[in-house]
Amino acid sequence: MAIDIVPEWMRELEEEDVNFIRNFILASGSLKEIANQYNVSYPTVRLRIDKIIQKIRISESRENDPYISLIKRLAVNDKIDFETAKLLINEYKKRMERGNE
Repeated sequence: MAIDIVPEWMRELEEEDVNFIRNFILASGSLKEIANQYNVSYPTVRLRIDKIIQKIRISESRENDPYISLIKRLAVNDKIDFETAKLLINEYKKRMERGNE
């Protein structure tokens, strides 16, 4: 049975992330085996999994605001640092609140 509808969180992942998830599943979730396959350390694999988890959570917990989602994706993808992301989001929320007063 093929999946007719791909979940939104999966569509937003990069192909490299989807391949990593596939390999992780085929390795029965063994971080050690994945580390060997990718020729990296266990902590590097753990960090990669944590980033994928963050991407999925961001996608699933949309704040119904595309700007905030964009900033979060940029931070998770290391395009901007987390402190800058928090600053941008907080300033944006302040401006939005002032606009609603």
